[in-house]
Amino acid sequence: MDAPTSPPDKIAAMPPPGVPTIRSVNWGGLRTLYVKEVRRFFKVHLQTIWAPAITTLLFLVVFTVATGAKRPVLVGGVEIPFGDFIAPGLIISQGMMGPAFANSSFSLLVGKIQGTIVDYLMPPLSTLELLAGLIGGAMTRAFIVGFIVWCAMALYGLDVWPRHFWAVLWFGFLGSMFLSLLGVLTSIWADKFDHAAAVTNFVIVPLGLLSGTFYSVDRLAPAFRAFSHANPFFYIISGFRYGFLGTADSPILVGSIAVFGLDLVLAVACYWLLNKGWKIKS
Repeated sequence: MDAPTSPPDKIAAMPPPGVPTIRSVNWGGLRTLYVKEVRRFFKVHLQTIWAPAITTLLFLVVFTVATGAKRPVLVGGVEIPFGDFIAPGLIISQGMMGPAFANSSFSLLVGKIQGTIVDYLMPPLSTLELLAGLIGGAMTRAFIVGFIVWCAMALYGLDVWPRHFWAVLWFGFLGSMFLSLLGVLTSIWADKFDHAAAVTNFVIVPLGLLSGTFYSVDRLAPAFRAFSHANPFFYIISGFRYGFLGTADSPILVGSIAVFGLDLVLAVACYWLLNKGWKIKS
């Protein structure tokens, strides 16, 4: 009995070996990776969404009620109630940037530890598509948590209605992307969870707390003020706060350009390392 043969037209339609069949963006694969990243953190939503939201609100309660901080803060020559001053900084730093880093720093790292990194390397995805899927999932988590925190603060009675909605979206986008890219870079470099935790404890947390979230940098000593102005978190929080308050303690254009440039540098670094396969394919 003769073996079945393929129709000649189908054989002629198949490309030669080594010739890619997907010549543009693999939208199907990119969408699948993005959905996988989103579903991953939704499966444990108590830990990934509600826990950081509640922690952020606890920060708000402690600094506005328990410490009795009632005096207004001078920002750009305008006195702002203390609760309204710290609310935007908490939304972007604790509610958005922290979850973005946690999400993107977990993906590749857990694959390396559990031996499932092949799930990211084998699909027909380009390096840019892989990076976009990881960043997209992390930024989605950041905006979900940030929106929940914003709603809770509005119900709490704070004035968190945006005055410049474009600034809220722009600096929220820049900030969450900055931490998402930093998380991908960490997951490429790290060999175990202790390495990622070290970056969180010794880099992310100090930069977040020393960024002017809870105070105005104009009242700091010159040395500490200079350090704050060298902190990219400061420009992200200041620009995000400008979207809510209409005033800021740093030039918005300078901060926007600086953070955008850092995002580009991190994106190029992540792309190059992923494309090279450093500590992933070897």
